[in-house]
Amino acid sequence: MSHDIYPHATRELIQQRRQLAPDTEAAFQAFSQKVFAEGALPAKIKQLIAVAVAHTTQCPYCIRGHTKAARRAGATPQELMEAIWVAAEMKAGSAYAHASLMLDTLAEEQEAK
Repeated sequence: MSHDIYPHATRELIQQRRQLAPDTEAAFQAFSQKVFAEGALPAKIKQLIAVAVAHTTQCPYCIRGHTKAARRAGATPQELMEAIWVAAEMKAGSAYAHASLMLDTLAEEQEAK
């Protein structure tokens, strides 16, 4: 499905990004490698977090890339789906929590009358 909307992440596109901003590209790659390296959190957990976040940001490249990376790090399909459910709950929870802004606006409107 995303193949019809987004171009494939080809070597040519990667090279073009690199040529247009080589120093920034190199810094981003170094940052990415550092972020996903083993640390206080194991690489598998970091990749599961990345998959969950990618679903909230709706980045198809990130979803595909981090799903593959999570699998290489040992994540199971069940762990991936659970991470996505956590992301879905958080996204829905933020909409629910922000209802307080609507309620506050209604109260202000009532007070102004």
